Amino acid sequence: MDSLELARKIVDIIVEKQGEDILILDLHGLTTITDYFVICSAASHRQLDAIKNATLEGIKKEAEGTSPKSVEGNADSGWILLDYIDVIVHLFDADIRAYYQIEDLWKAGRVVAHIQ
Repeated sequence: MDSLELARKIVDIIVEKQGEDILILDLHGLTTITDYFVICSAASHRQLDAIKNATLEGIKKEAEGTSPKSVEGNADSGWILLDYIDVIVHLFDADIRAYYQIEDLWKAGRVVAHIQ
């Protein structure tokens, strides 16, 4: 599975868990740390946990045992990061996302998909 396919599968899982304002940013040529960011917001800490758990389980099942290199943060902090190396997933509480404005930091990235 290539990195774009992985990003799209992650987005499908997030949509199933009713994540909000979902974005895939293509970072090719901008950084060597990853190919894509998947960014989304959740309405509650419980939903952040549900999205995280569904993503971990779903990708492990659908992508032949693929697990993230690391998982950082937790629902209580309002920001969870799943590092699949070629795809980095940012799960945010809406207020934390507005504060850090990660999309603005990476505005040179090409928007592949934006689901509001």
